[in-house]
Amino acid sequence: MRAFLVDTVARVVFFTGIAACSELVIAGMTPGQVLAARRIMVPVMALTGRPYGLWRDWVMSRLAPSGRLASVLSETATFISFQGPVSVLTLILAGASLREILLATSPAMVLMVFVGRPFGLCLDLVRRVFRTSRGRDAHTGP
Repeated sequence: MRAFLVDTVARVVFFTGIAACSELVIAGMTPGQVLAARRIMVPVMALTGRPYGLWRDWVMSRLAPSGRLASVLSETATFISFQGPVSVLTLILAGASLREILLATSPAMVLMVFVGRPFGLCLDLVRRVFRTSRGRDAHTGP
């Protein structure tokens, strides 16, 4: 239960900040719209926080990257392979058309390239602070 809470809180806090900034600055949404979007996304993040942590642990243990570049590439691929399908499924459930899904996920995939590794580092840090992992994992690199 502790690992579930830690992974979920790390995901909600990290991505609420990233998404809110993106929605305000890039998309030009109003603060009210950002709050509404964040209220909708918190349950999705809560449902996917621990599953992503487990997926990440499993994939990274199989890839066992050595070195900074391998860690960055592995972390990025791991994040995209989980979050991409979650984003598509969320849009399908929201009633988006195939065209809308492609238009919405294309820029999201670019953002995922840039946030996968920072989120992995954040998750490792939060896990260490709350003692839900054994310190610096092999996949965090040097």
